[in-house]
Amino acid sequence: MALRTLIVDDEPVARAVLREELEQLDEIGRIDEASDGLAALAAIRDLSPDIVFLDLQMPGMGGFDVIRRLEPGPRVPLIIIVTAWDQYAMQAFEAGAIDYLLKPVTADRLAQAVERAVKLHSRPAAAVERLASIQDVADSPPAPAARRIVARSGDEYLLLNTGEVLAFEAEGDLVWIVTAKKRYLATQSLKALQEKLRHTNFRRIHRKALVNIDHVRRMSPLSSQRWLITLSNNQEFIVSKRQAKNVRQLLSW
Repeated sequence: MALRTLIVDDEPVARAVLREELEQLDEIGRIDEASDGLAALAAIRDLSPDIVFLDLQMPGMGGFDVIRRLEPGPRVPLIIIVTAWDQYAMQAFEAGAIDYLLKPVTADRLAQAVERAVKLHSRPAAAVERLASIQDVADSPPAPAARRIVARSGDEYLLLNTGEVLAFEAEGDLVWIVTAKKRYLATQSLKALQEKLRHTNFRRIHRKALVNIDHVRRMSPLSSQRWLITLSNNQEFIVSKRQAKNVRQLLSW
């Protein structure tokens, strides 16, 4: 019997790519999507999916929060972790997720994960046991590590490591990803990116700018409450009065 599937990811591109790959597999039936944790919980409750492909890092309610709120029952879904965070994925897998897929997901690894799900689908007791185990990990997830950012260049989409991103800069409705040699378009708003990167070295310095403090090379006071930040590529940003406290904190590191 084809398995009903739910894809949970805040990145539209990631959902589209995964859906396209899943549609090629005979074992997969109906495919639904959720773009955040609350929508995921509602879909799991209303649609009773057999498999949930779950991204762990999402603004607001993350994947571990979703797992924590799932209740054992006769229709417990099988959880497959899809993430760019190796540390999260491995610990969740060891605890009870039936598999983990690192972005970008390859067709071979996806097929292996689905095959594992098919074998476990006929064993509901095993699914409940796995859910209980993974919820233990969800109660105390590991410290965050660097993740990847989806960038757009023309008609192509790329995955950038956060370490190579110097800053995010809003320009009207667009958000630019600034690297040492090039600028790319982001696929999310500055607010969503700030939430996603809240445990990393990115800091909001202005309503239109989010910078990687690892790439800050110079901080010059313009006044008692205004600063000029120079990044490693010599690009300059003015820090707003509202965010001046964040910059003063950097000086104490």
